[in-house]
Amino acid sequence: MTVKCLTGEYPITMMDSVDRFHGNQLVYVGWDYHTSICTANAYPLPPDMPFGALTEAVLPSVLGPHPDFPKIQWDKVEWLLDGQAFTPDMSKSLKDNGVGHKSLIRFKTPGLDGYKGTGN
Repeated sequence: MTVKCLTGEYPITMMDSVDRFHGNQLVYVGWDYHTSICTANAYPLPPDMPFGALTEAVLPSVLGPHPDFPKIQWDKVEWLLDGQAFTPDMSKSLKDNGVGHKSLIRFKTPGLDGYKGTGN
């Protein structure tokens, strides 16, 4: 939608800029073929957090109740970072894995296609 400001330039204040997250960055994470969680979740995470902490601490707190979650074989997960396939180093930081502010991480779990195969 086009905006026309009557007093000159439209004042743009980014409410989700990285400086507003107290040293954290927004990271979006989505689990493909598990649409009961309809969209990627946003997490404010420290850039120096090891990627492995995402799978060991962060994701279980939100996705853990899903019946497929305990069946995930993390060494077989297929990862996408901002639309590109990648293999994260679990011991390196998010930043060192190329995860930046507002990055989107998607993961696929081969053989797990949602609750009873429904994609949910």
